Amino acid sequence: MRIDPSRNPLSNVNTGTGAEPSSSTIDTEASAMNSIALARAVVRKLKLVESPLFNSALRNSDSALLSTSAEREAKVASTVLSNLSVSREKLTYVLDIKYRSPDPVIAAQVANAIAETYIDSRVADKASTASRQGEWFDKRLDDLGQQVMAADARVAQFRAQAGIVGSDPLGDGGTIVDQQIAPLTGTVASAESDAAAARSNLAAARGQVSRGGLDAVSEVLGSAVIGDLRRQRAEALRDQASVGIKFGPKHPETMRVHDQISSLDSQIQAESRRIVNSLQATSAAAEARVSSLRGSLNDLQNRRERDSRAAALASSYQREAAAKRALYERMSQLSLGSTQAAQVSLSQAAIIDHADVPTGPVSPNRPLLLALAGIVALIAGAGTIGALEITSGGMRTAEEVREQLGVPILAAIPNEKVQNPADILIDRPTSFFAESLRIARASILGVRDQAPPHVIAFTSALPSEGKTTTALAFARTLAAADAKTLLIECDVRRAAMRHLVRTPATSTGLVEVLQGKATLTEGIVPSDVPNLDQLLVSVPFYSAEDLFGGEEMRQILDAVRAQYTHIVLDLPPILGLADGRFISVLADAVVLIVRWGVTPAAAAKAAHSLLRNDGGNTVGVIYTMVDSSAEVMGGLYYSKYYAKNYSKYYNAE
Repeated sequence: MRIDPSRNPLSNVNTGTGAEPSSSTIDTEASAMNSIALARAVVRKLKLVESPLFNSALRNSDSALLSTSAEREAKVASTVLSNLSVSREKLTYVLDIKYRSPDPVIAAQVANAIAETYIDSRVADKASTASRQGEWFDKRLDDLGQQVMAADARVAQFRAQAGIVGSDPLGDGGTIVDQQIAPLTGTVASAESDAAAARSNLAAARGQVSRGGLDAVSEVLGSAVIGDLRRQRAEALRDQASVGIKFGPKHPETMRVHDQISSLDSQIQAESRRIVNSLQATSAAAEARVSSLRGSLNDLQNRRERDSRAAALASSYQREAAAKRALYERMSQLSLGSTQAAQVSLSQAAIIDHADVPTGPVSPNRPLLLALAGIVALIAGAGTIGALEITSGGMRTAEEVREQLGVPILAAIPNEKVQNPADILIDRPTSFFAESLRIARASILGVRDQAPPHVIAFTSALPSEGKTTTALAFARTLAAADAKTLLIECDVRRAAMRHLVRTPATSTGLVEVLQGKATLTEGIVPSDVPNLDQLLVSVPFYSAEDLFGGEEMRQILDAVRAQYTHIVLDLPPILGLADGRFISVLADAVVLIVRWGVTPAAAAKAAHSLLRNDGGNTVGVIYTMVDSSAEVMGGLYYSKYYAKNYSKYYNAE
């Protein structure tokens, strides 16, 4: 099941409602699926009370407590919840619903019923909630509608009483007084400017009169009427001069011209006084106009101060009405969404995948357990191998042998996972294991015409290094090359050779021959390989008797030298036992067996020192139980790459 917030019928993208649910929301939904009410609904839907699978739970309960159907239903519901698991897939919005039951059909039915019943209950809950919200919204809208109407009426009434004409009493519209003050202020300013100009002209005229008479006044000088009168006077003066010269001062014509000039002067004076009086009148009129306008402006300003409080109150009423109107619109949107939600049957939860009837049980998961066991075993094995590789102090390369012991590597024998690797010489003579022994034969006997060693002893520094197996395999290799060979087991305390050869055990062996209880002929018996005889130890020998400290062992070797081409001795380990040191000096060549990667270098070095100090001829080292991918394989000194290429030369059959 997936919790899908986009399917929420009450979501609103603009307001952020229905955003992605938080982790706590998802966990809450998962917990809701484990409710007893949901489980009881599933029990009723599937009629689980009548199912034989749940009758055992009812029978195991006290019958007195389950006397009613509701009690039985609650008991079965509790059983359902005990086997129900609802979990969230990591940090996703997906919920996994799992139900465990011995009946696979019941398991699938209950899991599906839990999801379906949960969705149905959520749809019903949301529809019921949306319906109740719608009823509440309707009542609230009625109240808000009446409040909005009352607020709008109060704003309109107050605006009319206060003379507010704009939509905002404190904005560009304002009151009627505000609309009158602005142009009146401009008119007052213009009138004051005109009055100032008139006062200036009047003052200038008065100053000019006081200094030079009316003729000095600028307005007089600029008057067209006075200019015309002065032109006429000038013409009269010319006529007077002409008439006076022609007729004399007493002539009537001369007198007429004189009277004309006097009349023009009187007109000029009268016009000048009129101009000056006009300037005075203009200045007075301008002052009166300014005074009148200023009075009107002061009156309007006084009225504006009284109206400012009314304007502020009107703005408050208007904001209150706007807020109630916005609340009404928002409530109307929510009411519409709630009404739509009540009519839509959607849920935030959606079923992604229905549960199918399982084909097999989920517990116990045997394949999974086996796979996990295998993985754990591999990890443990790898860890063990890694730990052994890290903690191992053994030698691994030919260079280490040369540096630590000063002798060469004769051969590297691979590790074979079989009970008796020496039998590979018989069963698979062309294998890599057999070829490694032939390499050892070539290294010990030599490939040139020279006297090969007659008596060859195999020993090791410590037990369990493959010495006995290598001695047996080497003896079989010599016999396979048509060399008559005798294998003598000198490790009397272990006596392991009898378990490696295929011939039946005898009661006579090397110990009996050394003690004189049997002859050499009685002790030597043929082996299971042509050309190979063997003188073994019949049973382990533990005694303080020094079997090899006398001349008996030397006499045995001297007796068989003429009968056999090669004699192979299986000596006990050098460190901790003295027997091998006595016998090693009797051999023509001593081969030190070193277990690859296991035998400590110090132990091998100590064993080699003892052999050298005793006079033994240590011809080299043979690595045993070597990893086939190691560098010492495939010709000893070649890399892993070349060693791998040698595989084509060997036949595993």
